[in-house]
Amino acid sequence: MTNKSIEISNVSKSFGDIRAITDLSLSINKGEIVGLIGHNGAGKSTLFKLMLGLTNASSGQIRICGELIDGSDFRSVRRGIGYLPENFITYNNLSGLEVMHFFSDLKNVPRSQCDAILERVGLNHAADRRVSGYSKGMRQRLGFAQCLLGNPGLIFLDEPTNGLDPEGIRDFYSILLEVQSQGVTVVITSHILAEIQERVSRLVIMNAGQIAAQGSLSELRSHLVLPSVFQVRLKRDACLDFEQAFTHLQGIEIETNLQEAQISCGQQQKLAVLGVLSNHACVIEDLTIREPSLEDLFLGYGGHYAQAH
Repeated sequence: MTNKSIEISNVSKSFGDIRAITDLSLSINKGEIVGLIGHNGAGKSTLFKLMLGLTNASSGQIRICGELIDGSDFRSVRRGIGYLPENFITYNNLSGLEVMHFFSDLKNVPRSQCDAILERVGLNHAADRRVSGYSKGMRQRLGFAQCLLGNPGLIFLDEPTNGLDPEGIRDFYSILLEVQSQGVTVVITSHILAEIQERVSRLVIMNAGQIAAQGSLSELRSHLVLPSVFQVRLKRDACLDFEQAFTHLQGIEIETNLQEAQISCGQQQKLAVLGVLSNHACVIEDLTIREPSLEDLFLGYGGHYAQAH
């Protein structure tokens, strides 16, 4: 038995003269939550369709749970996959429960699961209401509910929190952590980078149909040299002496304006900067530290260039 939920080897996909995916290789372990990010046109949706077996690769090989997606045994594997597309569309004249019954029949899953799952996603109160009266967030919860039918071992989620309010987003990720603890593998795409950066096991940054970088947030930060930024509020008339206290440190930038100071430094200089700040605590009224965010990393790994061109 393989410990890999997904194994992609040298896969390319072309649509006529357009190359959507180029020689891409990726391995995802069981029980990982992997965030797949990239600008529009980076190849995320095409990669999703390839992994789901909805379109065939032009070259290369994809295995899901050990089975080739174009093999004779993949049909049985696909029954154990949950999928929420970016735009979940269903029959408006059906109630939420009837929609769940429809998908449970398609997946050959007992209808008895539906009530519990609707309650799990916070839709039990609206189970008998027609979907036409659902808000966008309620429709998204319903889409997530059908994705959970049959206790899938692998879940694909394309912009899953689209339309959810903060409470809904919190509940959504709480469920994801719960299923991950049960060994479920999750692949998720999102344009809301701040939302997923602390909630995934690993990040995969795509650019122009290839993987630009992958790793945990801390690993990506260490590979790409981006500064930590200290924002300091000082007591009145303390800026000049405060700025001079950093003249002996190499590789830092400091800007002062009235009672504000901003210090930028690399990861290796952080402790030295903190040492100086500690020695001058008597003139500091407030301090915040901003580490490179996932958005900073995304732009640093070429996302801004690709988006602009």
